[in-house]
Amino acid sequence: MSFLDFLIQKKIISDTDVTEINKVIREKNISTEEAIETKGVTEKVILEAKGEFFQVPTRRVPENSIPFDILKYIPEESAGYYKMAPLAVTDGFLEVGMVDPLSIEAKDALTFITVNENLSYKIFVLTEQNFKQILANYTGLSGQVTEALGELDPDLISVNGESLDDGSESGKTKSRVENETTIIEDAPVTKIVATVLRYAVEGNASDVHIEPMRDRVQVRFRVDGSLTTSLILPAKVQPAVVARIKILSRMKLDEKRKPQDGRFSARIDGRKVDFRVSTFPTYHGEKVVMRILDPDKGVVTLDSLGLSVRYLKMIRDAISRPYGLILVSGPTGSGKSTTLYALLNEIDKEKHNVLSLEDPVEFSIPGVNQSQVRADIGYTFANGLRTTLRQDPDIIMVGEIRDAETAKLAIQASLTGHLVLSTIHTNTSAGIIPRLIDMGVDPYLIPPTLILGIGQRLVRKICPESGKKRTLEGSLREMVTNQFADLPEEFKIEIPESDYMLEIDPTPDCPKGTKGREAVFEMYKMDREIEDIILKNPIESAIHDEARKKGLITMKESAIIKALEHKIPLEEINSL
Repeated sequence: MSFLDFLIQKKIISDTDVTEINKVIREKNISTEEAIETKGVTEKVILEAKGEFFQVPTRRVPENSIPFDILKYIPEESAGYYKMAPLAVTDGFLEVGMVDPLSIEAKDALTFITVNENLSYKIFVLTEQNFKQILANYTGLSGQVTEALGELDPDLISVNGESLDDGSESGKTKSRVENETTIIEDAPVTKIVATVLRYAVEGNASDVHIEPMRDRVQVRFRVDGSLTTSLILPAKVQPAVVARIKILSRMKLDEKRKPQDGRFSARIDGRKVDFRVSTFPTYHGEKVVMRILDPDKGVVTLDSLGLSVRYLKMIRDAISRPYGLILVSGPTGSGKSTTLYALLNEIDKEKHNVLSLEDPVEFSIPGVNQSQVRADIGYTFANGLRTTLRQDPDIIMVGEIRDAETAKLAIQASLTGHLVLSTIHTNTSAGIIPRLIDMGVDPYLIPPTLILGIGQRLVRKICPESGKKRTLEGSLREMVTNQFADLPEEFKIEIPESDYMLEIDPTPDCPKGTKGREAVFEMYKMDREIEDIILKNPIESAIHDEARKKGLITMKESAIIKALEHKIPLEEINSL
């Protein structure tokens, strides 16, 4: 039985009405429900009839009542395509309204979405009219961009982007590019870029990805480590958008064959925000990634990093030393720079001459002479490190040891009476030493210089007053027991006593079930036994085993401890 037949059975419409409704559908190319309304049937009656017909609960959602934190579970493009929209998160269930609750395609998409978000779902039936009103809730980011697209002059969209904003006062595009740029939102392309940046900053995103595809441009925000599609743009605007960002970043407009790097500052909501920009040529055009550096977030303190009492003491002992090398390891985006800033913030800058070499300078620290390296003009970490040694420094921060020359200079600086803080890309803290040797550092120079090796990652924090209890029994207890089995007994006192952990459990106030991130650490200090290993057989496993004897708690074990303290969800343990 069709829905129209059901309406006839319920005496809501007649056989004659059906003939006229089908004619209206063909002639005006409108939906069945819109055609039914032409016969005087109200939306309320249609909704009640749909609920009974599909045997699914009904839901009438007031306009503009769905917050963005709920809407982002289903991207606008998917919502429009499948005619479904998220309504709320209640007791671990994502409540979803559907125009056609029997659509297998929509249910498959919904299953995929909710499995990835660790949620179940409940379906409610909506009318076409109410669904269109719900779509209007998405108009924060995409609505403003759509408005700008409507204003866009087709003549400004060219294959190479040269016709976009050259800084002149002619045409529709009027903007001013300075060292610190004020984004003026009176030009369509400028408005699109400005709107994307503003919503990324307001949404606490760390990165913006603008990715060209065959028939569209995808804009994704990285929030708390996860990428989420926030906007879909038509493919034709990709050259203009990329050109606008290149102009802001002072990149070459006509260079599309190889990657470029740049940066710019903008005033957003009255405050200065810095953006580090990278372009990357792909088959469908140039991809752009913008790292957001918001100075207003401030420099965190050592106490706020989430370190254990013992690890905190190890760091404070290390930075109180007059000379030596402290290295923080981890992949890109693991919070290494934040940790270095926290170390600098702890140092007495009144008594010491503190210099830093950074790419880029993310936060301003009073009392620290911060310098931005510029590889494009030959001012690299290695060249900058040579210069700092002529500035009578006591403490030097080097943003990253990327090459053999920088590694050797950092070792030399720490040997000649300077405390050097830096980062290095390795998977574990024990991997720092083999990595230095791979870079050409002589093994015998490492023991007298390396004070502390630190490894770290970022994990999501569970929302306050949130989470579903998972009793510590069976395989979960066995996992915890096995993980700490070889930890010396005197250090097992650091494992909290708890009979449960918390699993992610979204709530209306916290739709993802998590909010924010903090670091988990592992670290060891140089001693006679590790020195012997470095000189005889400097392999990662041997260094780890020796550090374990001295109480090394790994990053995964740090996550287990935080889960037992109910600071992070159980799921984060498996991410390490």
